[in-house]
Formats: sequence, C-alpha cells, structure tokens
Amino acid sequence: MVDLESEVPPLPPRYRFRDLLLGDQGWQNDDRVQVEFYMNENTFKERLKLFFIKNQRSSLRIRLFNFSLKLLSCLLYIIRVLLENPSQGNEWSHIFWVNRSLPLWGLQVSVALISLFETILLGYLSYKGNIWEQILRIPFILEIINAVPFIISIFWPSLRNLFVPVFLNCWLAKHALENMINDLHRAIQRTQSAMFNQVLILISTLLCLIFTCICGIQHLERIGKKLNLFDSLYFCIVTFSTVGFGDVTPETWSSKLFVVAMICVALVVLPIQFEQLAYLWMERQKSGGNYSRHRAQTEKHVVLCVSSLKIDLLMDFLNEFYAHPRLQDYYVVILCPTEMDVQVRRVLQIPMWSQRVIYLQGSALKDQDLLRAKMDDAEACFILSSRCEVDRTSSDHQTILRAWAVKDFAPNCPLYVQILKPENKFHIKFADHVVCEEEFKYAMLALNCICPATSTLITLLVHTSRGQEGQQSPEQWQKIYGRCSGNEVYHIVLEESTFFAEYEGKSFTYASFHAHKKFGVCLIGVRREDNKNILLNPGPRYIMNATDICFYINITKEENSAFKNQDQQKKSNVPRSFYHGPSRLPVHSIIASMGTVAIDLQDTSCRSTSGPTLSLPTEGSKEIRRPSIAPVLEVADTSSIQTCDLLSDQSEDETTADEETSSNLEYAKGYPPYSPYIGSSPTFCHLLHEKVPFCCLRLDKSCQHNYYEDAKAYGFKNKLIIVAAETAGNGLYNFIVPLRAYYRPKKELNPIVLLLDNPPDMHFLDAICWFPMVYYMVGSIDNLDDLLRCGVTFAANMVVVDKESTMSAEEDYMADAKTIVNVQTLFRLFSSLSIITELTHPANMRFMQFRAKDCYSLALSKLEKKEREKGSNLAFMFRLPFAAGRVFSISMLDTLLYQSFVKDYMISITRLLLGLDTTPGSGFLCSMKITEDDLWIRTYARLYQKLCSSTGDVPIGIYRTESQKLTTSESQISISVEEWEDTKDSKDQSHHRSNHRNSTSSDQSDHPLLRRKSMQWARRLSRKGPKHSGKTAEKITQQRLNLYRRSERQELAELVKNRMKHLGLSTVGYDEMNDHQSTLSYILINPSPDTRLELNDVVYLIRPDPLAYLPNSEPSRKNSICNAVGQDSREETQL
Repeated sequence: MVDLESEVPPLPPRYRFRDLLLGDQGWQNDDRVQVEFYMNENTFKERLKLFFIKNQRSSLRIRLFNFSLKLLSCLLYIIRVLLENPSQGNEWSHIFWVNRSLPLWGLQVSVALISLFETILLGYLSYKGNIWEQILRIPFILEIINAVPFIISIFWPSLRNLFVPVFLNCWLAKHALENMINDLHRAIQRTQSAMFNQVLILISTLLCLIFTCICGIQHLERIGKKLNLFDSLYFCIVTFSTVGFGDVTPETWSSKLFVVAMICVALVVLPIQFEQLAYLWMERQKSGGNYSRHRAQTEKHVVLCVSSLKIDLLMDFLNEFYAHPRLQDYYVVILCPTEMDVQVRRVLQIPMWSQRVIYLQGSALKDQDLLRAKMDDAEACFILSSRCEVDRTSSDHQTILRAWAVKDFAPNCPLYVQILKPENKFHIKFADHVVCEEEFKYAMLALNCICPATSTLITLLVHTSRGQEGQQSPEQWQKIYGRCSGNEVYHIVLEESTFFAEYEGKSFTYASFHAHKKFGVCLIGVRREDNKNILLNPGPRYIMNATDICFYINITKEENSAFKNQDQQKKSNVPRSFYHGPSRLPVHSIIASMGTVAIDLQDTSCRSTSGPTLSLPTEGSKEIRRPSIAPVLEVADTSSIQTCDLLSDQSEDETTADEETSSNLEYAKGYPPYSPYIGSSPTFCHLLHEKVPFCCLRLDKSCQHNYYEDAKAYGFKNKLIIVAAETAGNGLYNFIVPLRAYYRPKKELNPIVLLLDNPPDMHFLDAICWFPMVYYMVGSIDNLDDLLRCGVTFAANMVVVDKESTMSAEEDYMADAKTIVNVQTLFRLFSSLSIITELTHPANMRFMQFRAKDCYSLALSKLEKKEREKGSNLAFMFRLPFAAGRVFSISMLDTLLYQSFVKDYMISITRLLLGLDTTPGSGFLCSMKITEDDLWIRTYARLYQKLCSSTGDVPIGIYRTESQKLTTSESQISISVEEWEDTKDSKDQSHHRSNHRNSTSSDQSDHPLLRRKSMQWARRLSRKGPKHSGKTAEKITQQRLNLYRRSERQELAELVKNRMKHLGLSTVGYDEMNDHQSTLSYILINPSPDTRLELNDVVYLIRPDPLAYLPNSEPSRKNSICNAVGQDSREETQL
C-alpha cells in the first residue's frame, strides 16, 4: 500500500481549484497537442466543391458570373449580326460562313474558354461514378456546341469565320438563372413562393423560344429575303400570336422547316409550363397564400385559428366582429388546416368579405404558417375548439397546443381562447380571455330553472343588435321584444359621463334609479380605478367616485347619443311616443338611426334634492290608502335594508323557532370541500354537515340507509329539477353549485336528479355528496320507465343536455335529430312539463315543440326569414321556444368571446351574472314574480324605486307571459256546436275565442268511445257545412284537427298511466290535459320606465351580496315592510 502511494506523484503546489477551472498557465512542460476538426474532407476536390457548390453564397456568385457570361455571348452574337453586311447571292456557303471581325472573334473565344473551363470543372466536382450521365446532359452538349468551335479556331485560323449558333446560350442562361434563384433562397434563408418561381421560369422559357426563333430565321434567310433582326422579331411575334398577316414569310425550305420545328417545340413546352402554373395557382387558392408584411405593418388584423371552418361559425364571427364601428378597417386572417369549404368559399367571394377576410390553409403548430399569417403583428388571436368532434377532450388538447404554439411564436399577441371542458382550463390560464363552454352551459341551464329564460337573457345581451328586429311586424309583443333586444352592456368613466356624472358622491342605488328614470339606462355595476374586480350592484353602501368605471345597459353607448331637453322637443314637434299600448315603448322618444340615439331629458328643475316621491292615484275611496314608496336616498341607511321580498305585506317564509332550529341542524353554509377540477371559483353554498354515502345518492336503488326506489317515495316538498345527460362530466358540477348557493332560500331548494346514460365515476360522486337533495339515476330519456321513476310527473323543470356522442353526424344539422325527437316525445307525453333543451345548432330550434299545421308558427318562420334577409344577427329570436327560454345552443355564446375584443369586461360580467365567479361585495342574479298584491306599483319605474329604496335590488328586465291572440288565420280555432249554429252572434264568437285555452284544457272523462263520438260529431258538421260560408268551413276543418289531436292526447295519457300502474307508481298528480300551447313568453331587457306591470311578470334582479351587511348589524326580526323572521328569512325571497 505504501509502495503504491509513493508511485503517485504529488500535485504541484500551484495546481489549486482556481487552476482546475481557469487552467494553469504556468505549466511549461505540458505535452498537449492542438487538434483541428473539419466538417468536410480536407482535400483539394472537397474545397473546390465547397466553394463552387455547397457554400450558398460563393455558389450564388459563381452562378451569377456564369449567367452574365451567357448573356454576354448572346449580346456578342447580336453585335456580330448588326455589323455584318448582307452578302449578295443565294449560295449555301452563306449559311456556314459569316463575317466576323478579329476583336469580336477574340471576345467570343475568351468567353468560350471561360465557359468551357467552368463547365468541365463543375462536371468534375459533381461526378458520381457515371461519366455518361455528365456528358449526355443537355447543358453540357450545348456548351460543347457553342464553345469547342471557337477553341478549335485558335489552332486553325481558317475556321475563324465558321458559323457557331451562339444564340443557343440563351437556354444556358435560363438554366443558370434557375440555379441562381435556388441558391439565392438558400443564402438568405427565406423561401419564396413557388408561384413566383414558376412564373419566372415561364417568362424565361417564352423569351428563349422567341430569341431562338428570331436568330434562327434571320440566319437561314441569309440565302433568301435577307431579313434583319427587326423583321425576324416581327415575324415571330405575328406567328406565335397566331395572327399571321403574311407580309413577312420565309422563302427557303430550311427556314420553313426551322419555323415548323420551333412551333412544335412551343406547342410542347409552353402547355407544360402553363399547366404547372395553373396547378400552383389552384394550390395557392386552396392554401391562401401569404398575408403580406407590408399590409401587416400598415393595417390592423386579427387571426382566427380553427380546426374546421363551418359557414355558421364564420358568419357568426364576421357579423359580430364587424358590428362594431371601430373594427371596420380590420382584416380577418383565418388559419385553418383543412381545405376551404364550398359554402365558405362562396361567402368569401362576396365583395363585402373578399376585401377583408383572408383564408390561409395551414396549422398553428407550424412557425411557417404563423409567419404567413403575420401572427407577431396581429392585434389578437382567436382560438376556437371544434365542438362537433366525438372526443371533446381530444379537441381541447388540440386547442391547448395551438394556444401554446401561438404564445411561443408571438408572446405579445392577445389570446382569446375557447375551451370545452373545465378540467382543461388551467392549461391556458395565460390567455387574456378564456370561455369554457361547459362552465357557461351548465350554469346557464341551472339558472333557467329558477330564473326563467336566463339563457335567452344572456344571449340577447352578448349579441350586437340595433333593436330594429320585428319593427315591421303587426304583433305588438314582437315590436317591444325586438326593440328591447337591442340593449347591450357598455362602460364609461363616471366623470366623463352625461348619464352618471351628477351622481358623484352618491350611493350606487341612487345613481342607478335616477339614471334609469332620467335617461332610461340601467346602471348594473362599477369598477374602481385601482381595482380589477367588477362589482355588480354593490348596494347602497357603495359611494360613486369620479374615476369609477360604470357598466350600464342601454340601446347604444353614450358616445353615440345626442341629448334633447323637453323644451327643445316641444319646439321641434317631435311626438312623445312611437307606440301605443299598455307598455308604450319607448317613452323617451328614443330615435335609433345610423347607430346614434337621441334621448329626451325630462325636466328636473322642480325635483327635490332628497329624491323623488311617486304620488299614488287619487281615484277610489280616500279611506283605503295604498302603500307608498319611499324615496331612494343619496346615502342610504343600510341598517333598514334587507334582502327579502318587499313587495308583499307579509312574508310567506315565516318559520317557527323549532323549524328554524331543525333546518340549521340539517344544512350548513360553507365552501364545498372538494371540487372536481382545477380553476373553479369557490362558491359559498348550502352543504350537509356530513357527506352522504354513495349508495344513498342512487335514486332508484334502496340501500341499508333508506328503502326508497323512486322519486315519489322521498316525499319532496318542492318539485324536482331533472337533468338528462350522457355522462357526469365535471361541467355538471356547475349546474349544482348555482342551485345550492348560499343566497338561495333553504325552503326553495329544489331536489336535483341527474338522469345519466352512463354511471358516474367516484370523483364526481365525491364532489356532489356534500350537497343536499342531489341524486343520480342511470337511465335515458328514451325509456318511459326511467322517466317515470325519476319523477318526471311532478318535476318543475326537465333539462335535456346535448349528448356528446350525437354532436357529430354525416350531415351537420342532423346532430340534433335524436335530441329533438326525444324532447318532442316528452312534450307530447307530458305537456305541462317545462322542458329546457340544449341543441348543437341554433337553426334547429325551429323544430322544438313542432306543430306542422300551426299557422302561427308558420308566420314566425316567415318573419325569421325576413329578418335574416335584412342582415339580423338574431333572426331566430322570435321563435317561441327561444323567446320563452326553453331552448338554448352553446354556439350562441361564441359571440361572448368575439365581443371581448372590444368589451374586455363582458366575460367577467357574464360569469358574475351566472354565479361562476363570486367577488366579495358583488351582487347576483335572481328573480321575483309579480302577484296581485304587487300590482299597486303599476309601472316599471315605481318598481325600480321600490326595490332600490327597500332592498337595494336593481331590476334589469321583465319576463312576460301572455296568451296568444288567436284568429282564424293564425292558429287553430275551437268552436262548439252551439257557436256553429249561431254564427251571427258576434259576442258569443268573441266569448268562445277568449275561452279557447279553457276549452282545450278542460278535464274529460276517459270514455272508450271518444274517437267514435268525435268522428260522429265531425260528420254532423260536414253535413251542415255547405249551408254556410267558406270561413265557417275552415273553422270546421280546424275543429276536426283539434278533435283528432285531443283523442290522440287521450291515448298518450292512457299509455303513461298504464306504465305508472305497472311500475307501482301513483297516478295522482299526473295532469295529462294541462297544456300551455296558447301562451307565449318573451323578455324585455331594460324596458322603459312607464312600462306597466302585468300579473305573473317575472322581474330579473341583481341583488346585493347579503354578506355585505353582516359586519354592521343584524337585521330586525320584525320589519315594517317584509316582516321577515331571522337571518335566513332575509334570503327566502319569492323567486
């Protein structure tokens, strides 16, 4: 061991750690050898090959020099022809011998020597073992023909005047030009378009043909007409253009043969070139070419990245994007990996779009395609998911990769991304704006169950419209509904606003009420200058600042409005109202023209500073006084404000102390302990103290904890909400959360039953087991037994979610076929059931609750076509199922992402309205129903004042239901035999028409001979029919159809009852004859202040956050207005 250690020499004293890193410069006895490595063989041939061929820049110089030599040789040939004197005679010697001066001969010999040497050298460098491959190349043969005779003439002087076809060097120049262009592309590391190369080759080929023909004809005609170069040029142009004047023609047989040969060559070469050019042009049309760098730097453009582009998606984007005036000069560059669809191509050829939309076929994952789209210079990039794919997770993965690729290529380009599933959302948190489809879809469908037609309300708010739809319709409801649909959300800084500047230092509710009363605008939210969070209705405690950004709903933004006082209006004799009727909309003479609105201001000179007080009518007895409405204070006393139903004298939610104690023990309030996906905003909810065992979540299976096997056995106090879906995705979690939010009254919580085609996984069950009254059942809406077991006969709402497996079909619009037919079956079997359906394509909503012979539906179809011809973005809005909120398509929310480019706050406001986000101090969307006890308020303005002064609520719209005014030309008429016999009594006719719904919904006994008696009645009417007019005959025909329909409905009712008896279910509560076909519902967004309230109107409210009042004081148990009991009763509002 010692000997081994002694053999190892010790380290030098200077070889420290610093020397190991930096090297020791002091060692002089270092035997290291420097070795050079070469990337190529270090031979003379390889160095020449590197210089002449492999190196792009040196090779480009060599080819440029070669190209110049060939052009010089052609130029010397032209000079020789011009200097030559045409000799007399027709001897053939003039063909083989020419007159060439000595200096010209010297130049041509020098050019020939250099060209031949370069050709031989390049042949040697590119030699790969086959000598004949190099010798038989056409460029080499042409080089030998043009250079060797001149070299021979050096040693044989008598051959100096030998004719050499030097003009053939033009073809060698063309070959050198092609190689030079290729080297140029390699040298500058930039790929030029193939179209440019092909055009260049075509032009050079044509020039070479013409030049060869000119020189050949001129030389061969030396023994004929003695043509000069100009005459030869004239002859070639006339010949190749197929004009053929005949004034210049070849005389010798050799020149004629040469012309024939050149024409044959042209007929072979030129078509090939044109074919390649046409092919490249077609391919370029498919791929779209490039978006020029100059245009990208001088014009603004956005990029739309999609997997496949359909005509509906394209038109929705273009109509919504270009609806804003400041975006008219923008270009839209579409980047899509698939070939352009035929319909899309046809639309993009329209002049309105062809000048502003550019289609590029390419992938967002390729930098070359992103460079073609000039993504780094784009103002924004919209990345949309393909929702029609069967595997939606795979579609999200593609969207995520596109977003990553764009962010990597253009980090400063704003990203607007659409994602399908919420669990994939956290991958694209870096995007500026994200819309998750399933989040919005399920939250919207959930709110539809407690706030009717929320989906229609949100859809109308996020669509751009001027409010001109339906103004030519004879129906009054269509005029009002179409006018109010033009309301959108806008923003403005308070100190710059005419609407809100005077309310600086006042409460939010004061500003909202007075702005609506004075200007007709609805202030719904604010945002502090130093805060990014938007607050919807922060309540009366919020004091408006000058720098606050106000968000309001109006027919147009304030910048496009002109204001006129009432005095000016009287001078100009402008009528006060456009429409006459109970609602008289608009009241403020809102004039919409070219995007500008003129709003007449009311006279406020005599208004009290403490706020207006609305006087009650003096009609009737003075002893019976109606309740008065308190004024909205500038700085409200929030100690008396409670969030409860303040429109009735006594609350219906009073509970005893025992009931309250038991309810508090049953439910708790808190944040759900488990969320099924990352990125969800926590929501304060009603929860159970202990989670329910998974076996108890199964509705139709008994377990050791309970023995119930159907919904009826549970004995729920409230009606069910049934959700029919294919799978229990994580997005379904967003359906449950809004229905269990902490501000929902406990007594109004509806049981939720999930009717799933496939069993849910454990992760989903673990997320929903903390919520009260949430169950699931494996079944399908195709099966009547499954529907009856889950409690469809006493359900308040049935939500039918579009199935992922049916979203794709060979024919696009057939994707909704199964859903539509299933819902139509439900509609026929359970006519009183409120069904909310999600469709893939909005165009298919016309088939919901389809009645083939309903004249009123046919009239609405014609109206939809007229609105579409006028360019409306909301042509489908007058369809009764959509207006009533019974049908919804998630593609309608695509405009939400498009609007975010101009209104970056729209996604945040929509999420707050739907309850997807909960910002402290921000309100939430709810609704209240107008009862008979509330009709004393009379108008929407008084309701606004009542809510702002009492609860702090801000109303934003009305959901109105009214009966259809049926006529013989609009719908089916129900008449009786007595009415038919006495057709002259107009009063009886009007009486029977007004009672149409009662006659169609009256109960009848289950008579087995109903169909036979119906046919006997129809025969009686047919025998008496000829005695009366054609109008009566039409009534009889309609009555026959109505009788047939009633008998068919009776048979369906018997079918349902028999199945219920077979399953052991009680038939009590199944009302088969209850039908709502004679009613229509619609939404009035931000109606005018003098709109009169009607019975059963549902008012949309933005209610302040109840938690905002907890720190100060506990509300009194007995309030003079609402008589609410306890803290929980504050929330138990009639929704």
